Amino acid sequence: MKSNETEGKVILLNGSPHKNGTTARALKEIASTLEAQGLEAVVIHACATGHRGCTACGFCKGGGGCVFDDGVNEIAEALADADGLVLASPVYYASPNGDFLALLDRLFYSSSRKMKHMMVGASVVAARRGGCTASFDALNKYFTISGMPIASSSYWNQIHGSSAEDAEGDLEGLHTMRTLGKNMAFLIKSIRLGKEKLGLPELEPKIYTNFIKR
Repeated sequence: MKSNETEGKVILLNGSPHKNGTTARALKEIASTLEAQGLEAVVIHACATGHRGCTACGFCKGGGGCVFDDGVNEIAEALADADGLVLASPVYYASPNGDFLALLDRLFYSSSRKMKHMMVGASVVAARRGGCTASFDALNKYFTISGMPIASSSYWNQIHGSSAEDAEGDLEGLHTMRTLGKNMAFLIKSIRLGKEKLGLPELEPKIYTNFIKR
């Protein structure tokens, strides 16, 4: 156990430029549910400043994290002792916030594959009206390429409203967030038990196929 007082730790990344908007309201519901289930929930306002995209410079291959010092490496450090990760973003043109995607590209590429292995992931999207499922799909791809089990809910993990006040009226959305928190807590606890009794699946060395004839 990584903490003597909790049964696990979850990092929740708010990918909205608005610290207290609709996305934050969704995360608040998840965080309170996780805490009620005995887990530590740490919300990070990830997009307080702009993030540049990955330049494929290769610096991170040396194991020192990302070459750009704009908060990405600090988030990676926070993930080092986490059991779960929630990615939450507003919907812009049926896609997640571009700033958040730039951050995630660099975070996932530069951070340790072993660190993310079997860490439980969940994505959340917030919109006034449409574009939620396309954004939801984009965020889930970060988990499925990283060996991270995905927590699900009673519906796609979305909440609606132009503000946090609006989101209070989306009772189904809030219910979805609470269910997600409970399911995520159960998965984290189950994986911990499995790790103690069976160990985690072995990580094989990566094999890259570039479809080039030699």
